[in-house]
Amino acid sequence: MEVLKIATAGSVDDGKSTLIGRLLYDTKSLTTDKIEAIEKSSKQKGYDYLDFSLATDGLVAEREQGITIDVAHIYFSTAKKSYIIADTPGHVEYTRNMVTGASTSQVSIILIDARKGVIEQTYRHFFINNLLRVKEVIVAINKMDLVDYSEEVFNKIKADFQALNAKSTFKEQNVSYIPLSAINGGNVVDQSKDMPWYDGQTVLEHLEGLHSHDVFEAGKARFPVQTVIRPKTEEYHDFRGYAGKLYGNSIKVGDAVTVLPSLTESKVSKIHFFDKTFDEAVAGSSITIELENDINVTRGDMIVKSSELPKIEKEITTTVCWMDSKKLVAGTKYIVQHNTNSVLAKVESIKNTISTDYSGTKEASQLAINEIGEVSIKLSKPLYFDAYNDNKSNGAFILIDTATNTTAGVGFIR
Repeated sequence: MEVLKIATAGSVDDGKSTLIGRLLYDTKSLTTDKIEAIEKSSKQKGYDYLDFSLATDGLVAEREQGITIDVAHIYFSTAKKSYIIADTPGHVEYTRNMVTGASTSQVSIILIDARKGVIEQTYRHFFINNLLRVKEVIVAINKMDLVDYSEEVFNKIKADFQALNAKSTFKEQNVSYIPLSAINGGNVVDQSKDMPWYDGQTVLEHLEGLHSHDVFEAGKARFPVQTVIRPKTEEYHDFRGYAGKLYGNSIKVGDAVTVLPSLTESKVSKIHFFDKTFDEAVAGSSITIELENDINVTRGDMIVKSSELPKIEKEITTTVCWMDSKKLVAGTKYIVQHNTNSVLAKVESIKNTISTDYSGTKEASQLAINEIGEVSIKLSKPLYFDAYNDNKSNGAFILIDTATNTTAGVGFIR
């Protein structure tokens, strides 16, 4: 079954968790005991409605404050496909959590409170989706019940967001607008009778109509080697295969390939998926590749088509989202984890911080937690990469603190 990964973003009290809870409830994805717990808790709080946010707010602090803090992954299915929703926090102090949640998502749902319209945090949510090149964005204008289901209010917010969208550099992005009332279920799964002026799709209808190839950006084929398979059994005595996940594009038996960083050339002789062999593997497949000749290939190497070599350099210019409480400054050393390849690196310079409200950049010499900036990094050995805009999987990396082994930042190569 096809799996669609979704990230949600919104400001405090925009109703993200309520929307997800309503989706789960109306698709009958909640267990009976969970529904009973929601009914009991809603009654204890004196609500005359079911508080669906309780279906997703997992931390005690979240339930007590009625806000989202951590990234929660929620799973549900319909007859057509399976969904993984990353319920990300919208507060500025949790920007790093939002980047984490959206980094693997194919679709983003940005919630806007119909009473407040487009606000500063909306700019940041949209900026992050642009930065991460999330191709499909649904602008869910929520709480329409609190503005008397006004078409005028909806059109005003839509126009404001379209003005924001005009500032985007990611022109291939598809933006859709849906008015809804998550608490009442209007336009979430079923069409709202209170908004007869809206003749578009509900949130679920829109999601059901999307396919992974609609929101997946094709690039050049990249195969980072995760492990070398040598069974050394009687049946597979001389077997030598290279296992990993294929990104960017397809690869076929007979393709001329180059192994990086050695630049050794060969051809694909077989493609294995578990106990079957195939003539072609598509992007997103976890496979094992056999090559025509025995050459030295190890974990951290990358197999690419010989006609599609990536850049191979020891210095990179990047956009970094900083996630550590210890500030990023020039001269510090980190490990760059790029796919399966680990490289010791030094921060050469920090050029600026990038404002997430599209107001431009500011000169800077350091990055504090949750800040995003342009950073030059020098590597101890060459990295084989693509610009993030050309190939998302081969243009992203994380920075690991050499002392604490914590993930200190995430970067996107320019």
